Amino acid sequence: MKIKRIFIAFAFFLFCAPLFSQISVKDSTVQVIGYWSKLDQQSYNVSLEKLKLKGKDTVSREFTTYEVDLKIIDSTANSYTTAWNYKNYKVETDNEIIQKISALASDIVVQIKTDEFGSFMEVVNWESIRDYQLKVIDQLKDELKDVPNISNIINGVMKNFNSKEAIEANAIKDAIQFYSFHGIKYTLNEEVKGNVSLRNNFGGKPFDTDLSYSLDEINTEDGNAVIRMQQVVNAEQLTNETYKYLKKLNNGVAKFPDRKDFPTLTNETFTASRIHGATGWVIYSIETKEVKAQGSTNIEERIIEIK
Repeated sequence: MKIKRIFIAFAFFLFCAPLFSQISVKDSTVQVIGYWSKLDQQSYNVSLEKLKLKGKDTVSREFTTYEVDLKIIDSTANSYTTAWNYKNYKVETDNEIIQKISALASDIVVQIKTDEFGSFMEVVNWESIRDYQLKVIDQLKDELKDVPNISNIINGVMKNFNSKEAIEANAIKDAIQFYSFHGIKYTLNEEVKGNVSLRNNFGGKPFDTDLSYSLDEINTEDGNAVIRMQQVVNAEQLTNETYKYLKKLNNGVAKFPDRKDFPTLTNETFTASRIHGATGWVIYSIETKEVKAQGSTNIEERIIEIK
């Protein structure tokens, strides 16, 4: 009887495993789908490094690490809801304001809804996140009341949290990175191109943005795959909006250059993730964003790694 049970279990695995595998060796394709169940969970270490360069010299550096516990808190036929529990923030920076915001921002939970494939749909509890940040900001206003220009600085921070759209565009970039490849079928060494509209944080029309995806590696032995993405924002639109914003901010206080003399800005983001084929959990992901203008470069590099 025991041998019979083992045979039945083996037969079930043999014939049903392909139904749950997202990696097809036969045609060299991978489709990233989240095969998750309610109460499934994974934990991740996250690091974020921000650099400002002038030529080859580093003007400033900010390095943040934290942990995230991901838990599936609801699962339906056409969606998942995941709780992102943030904790253990550590920041290396000379910026006192960033240090204080990070110290107050621990133990926050973000609820994110995806479709049945695991593609990002929305932040569910955005109002709670907004209210939490308002509370943090109120504390900072009192602590930093003697810091010059603190109101403008704090208002700039709050722009990332004052609406659902702002939170989804600016405050959960790690989650957007995590879900960026879900729901799409990829073919090995085949580049897929497209374009999207990217939120304009200056308040104008969204930016036209070119995207390209490629499946770089299928690891059949470990059952995972490496997928890459490049995102390029329309440089002319970005430069025009930045120019208008800075000119308005200047408000005639100092001489401001003509548009033709204003340096062109570029904004490119490169993302690569190794994803487990049978479950859709991200194993490792790295994203590098580079914004350049006339010898100056701002770099953000975020790494998400499963524990």
